[in-house]
Amino acid sequence: MSDNYTLHDSKLPKQPEPYWRDSVDLQSFSPLEEDLRVDVAIIGGGISGITTAYLLQKEGVKVALLEADVLLNGTTGHTTAKITAQHGAIYNEFIAHLGKKKAKLYYDAATDALHFIANLVKEENIDCDFSTEDAYLYTTTNRGVSKLEKENNAYKELGIKGGLVDSIPLNVPTKAALVMKDQAQFHPLKYLSHLVAKFVEHGGKVFEHTVAIDVKDKPKPTVVTKHGAKVVAESVVVASHFPFYDGGLYFSKMHAERSYVLAAKVTKGECPDGMYLSVDSPSRSLRYTMADGEKLAIIGGEEHKTGQGIDTMFHYEALEQFAMELFPAANIKYRWSAQDLVTLDKVPYIGKMSRMHPNIYVTTGYRKWGMTNGTAAALLIADLVQQRNNPYETLYRPSRFVSDPSIRHFISQNSDVAKQLLQGKFDQSDKHPDDVAKDEAAVVNVNGKRAGAYRDNDGTLHVVDTTCTHMGCEVHWNHGDRSWDCPCHGSRFSYDGEVMEGPAKEPLTKIEPK
Repeated sequence: MSDNYTLHDSKLPKQPEPYWRDSVDLQSFSPLEEDLRVDVAIIGGGISGITTAYLLQKEGVKVALLEADVLLNGTTGHTTAKITAQHGAIYNEFIAHLGKKKAKLYYDAATDALHFIANLVKEENIDCDFSTEDAYLYTTTNRGVSKLEKENNAYKELGIKGGLVDSIPLNVPTKAALVMKDQAQFHPLKYLSHLVAKFVEHGGKVFEHTVAIDVKDKPKPTVVTKHGAKVVAESVVVASHFPFYDGGLYFSKMHAERSYVLAAKVTKGECPDGMYLSVDSPSRSLRYTMADGEKLAIIGGEEHKTGQGIDTMFHYEALEQFAMELFPAANIKYRWSAQDLVTLDKVPYIGKMSRMHPNIYVTTGYRKWGMTNGTAAALLIADLVQQRNNPYETLYRPSRFVSDPSIRHFISQNSDVAKQLLQGKFDQSDKHPDDVAKDEAAVVNVNGKRAGAYRDNDGTLHVVDTTCTHMGCEVHWNHGDRSWDCPCHGSRFSYDGEVMEGPAKEPLTKIEPK
């Protein structure tokens, strides 16, 4: 750790805002106000939904894309935007648990997605800061050296282009590093806004501020929206990050994690080419992007289960300290966080939602690697909707259950849910809402019951029932992002109780303190 930097020197931006969204002007769309009939209805305006819509509409399929908020304001807008098949030190684990064949399929699917993006950028001349970069895993610990040596053996076994290297151009005490050659990075919103424009140009329909609340699948799949308008379709694709329509008990087969990102202007020549990810805990991630002709360092890490752990501002501050150690003159311009879903076996769920719903498709559980997994999902879903064979269908099938490690992780995750449920019920407070200062939140006591209070910068007090509307766990305040987060299944609510992330569908109950 640097001796000349302390957390008291923090110059982090006061409000979270991703660089990607702040650096582009996105087209806006009206809500759905009347019933609609299409071939395919897609719910979710991130990389999966937009790419699927683009692929299908290009082939003459009539598609409607529905987004609860605005396009690209969810996980896709909060990514680090690495386009890579190097999803951490994963391939040795996949060979052990899934077998060599499926491990190779996973690598091939991610590589196909990378090539799809690269080819599309070239063919359509998309101005999205795309660049080919080598990707590195590195470690600063002896334990990490062993992990990378095993991962290197997996690379050799699967024929992955790369291997161990002697050093990396980072100012960290690296003990080992593993490179995967010819990966890529880009500006995700510049790329996806181009796909949206092409989708609309080919006759596609986009509706923002349209909250889908249910799917009735007889006689034909019908999406029901919050304000009553319906979309009747031959097929429905649920690409809403967490499936808003849970026909497969997905809340019990995934857990939610938050991770944190900073974007900092650095001295010319200070930020190296390439993409970097430590295999240590807590993790550290680095890449660059071009902004106004200069390199902007994108620094990430500090993952933890949503709604659990220390004050979330400490995660931002830990990344800030790492940034200042790497780049002493860094000027941190942006901070943001992202929520990612992790499946039982770490492979996304992509395909038919369940045997009971053959015309409803789902894509979720990208484990922080949404650029390639989201694109692979779109390519697979587009084939399935049009009844074409796809070599990756079995790998990603949502109904699969791999005995090892799925059983162990299923028991562990749901035991943790029970623990969090009980702990929350005993987490009481004697604090009164009047004691909460501006831009401060706290668990308070209102009329003898647990509640959550936040006072905004104007002095207005917002009080909500802290019981999550999904399954009754008690939410906790996320100081870094000004939200109430559920430690059981990752639902998130704004300071005044509105749903920000599922699986919850209903807002927290507002309370008027006496």
